[in-house]
Amino acid sequence: METLECIRKRHSCRKFSPLPVDREKIDRIVEAGLRAPSAMNGQKAHIAVITNKEKIASLSKLNAKIMGREGTDPFYGAPVVMLVYCEAGPTAVYDGSVCLENLLLAATSLGLGSIWIHRAKEEFESAEGKELLKQMGIQGDYVGIGHACIGYVDLEPSHKEIKPGRVLYID
Repeated sequence: METLECIRKRHSCRKFSPLPVDREKIDRIVEAGLRAPSAMNGQKAHIAVITNKEKIASLSKLNAKIMGREGTDPFYGAPVVMLVYCEAGPTAVYDGSVCLENLLLAATSLGLGSIWIHRAKEEFESAEGKELLKQMGIQGDYVGIGHACIGYVDLEPSHKEIKPGRVLYID
């Protein structure tokens, strides 16, 4: 898919099919995330690819609790949750955000839906989150950046119009 077409087609998917995503597609999406630009090519962004339903459910429950909306699924039933986290430092949020965007665009280019879900920072900071992350093998001085929830779309997308007045040309 041509890059600009992919950017135009990308949207936030809020209902995923339970169908599993092929490992080959997951690997291609991960590679796109790892190829994201980073400050001084530090490559400090990490990706935890979670396909275990119980682990996704636990993380979703914690994320909903942090959001103040317990009993909801902030991951919208996605069969794949890619948790992006970075080595702590002054560019962690930037490096991780670019990684997340690459994950979302790669998913779109492969015919998959995606959505960026926040509150990973709070997950990494909470005692409950630290325990859950430890159970998944994530320990260290990391900053949680966000989640790329990925899967097959089970709801037709609704594209929003671009708000006018957001560009200033200076010649």
